[in-house]
Amino acid sequence: MLLFCPTCSNVLTVEEGTGPSSYRFACQTCPYVYNITKKISSKKYPKLKEVDDVLGGKEAWENVDSTEERCPKCEHDRAYFMQIQTRSADEPMTTFYKCCKCGHRWRE
Repeated sequence: MLLFCPTCSNVLTVEEGTGPSSYRFACQTCPYVYNITKKISSKKYPKLKEVDDVLGGKEAWENVDSTEERCPKCEHDRAYFMQIQTRSADEPMTTFYKCCKCGHRWRE
């Protein structure tokens, strides 16, 4: 947490005060000093952004074909598939699968 000097608006630093185990906020550019009389703390948790589905979400799987491919999770023998160029143009396309039965997704 940063605190600023009310006189000159510079950042206040923490330094040892005159008494035993006492601290104070002090400005480095003007004579402003504020004695710390109690523990000051605060916590802020940032709101996490929602993760976007890199394959386009549910809509991307609506009009895709299915093929004979065994699901590694439920052993069903049919899966939807789509191919996407994930690497450079001289590399082969990556094939993504989604099980027709359980919805498990994997790639090859």
